[in-house]
Amino acid sequence: MANNKLQLINQMRKLNKELKKEIIEVEGGDGAVVVEVDGLQQIKKIYIDPERVDLQNIDELEAWLETALKAAIEQSRMAAASKLGPYAPQLGQMGL
Repeated sequence: MANNKLQLINQMRKLNKELKKEIIEVEGGDGAVVVEVDGLQQIKKIYIDPERVDLQNIDELEAWLETALKAAIEQSRMAAASKLGPYAPQLGQMGL
C-alpha cells in the first residue's frame, strides 16, 4: 500500500509538471484580447491589441477580458480533469 501511494504521488507530481507546461490560449473580441492560462489555471499572459480596442469603450474591453478569462480557466479545468480523472478512484481510496 505504501509503495502504491508513493507511485501515485510521483504520478501526481509528473502530471502537475505537465499541466504547468500546458498553455491554453483564448481570444476575446475577435482577437482584440488574447489570454494564456496554464493547465493549473494560472494566468500566464494577457495580450491587448491597441489597434483593435476603442479606449472610449472600456466596458467592451472589460467584457472581452472577462469572457476570455472565464473560457481559458474553464478549458484549463477540463484539461486537468481529463488528465487527473483516471487517478480519481485511487486518490479517493487513499483519502487524497
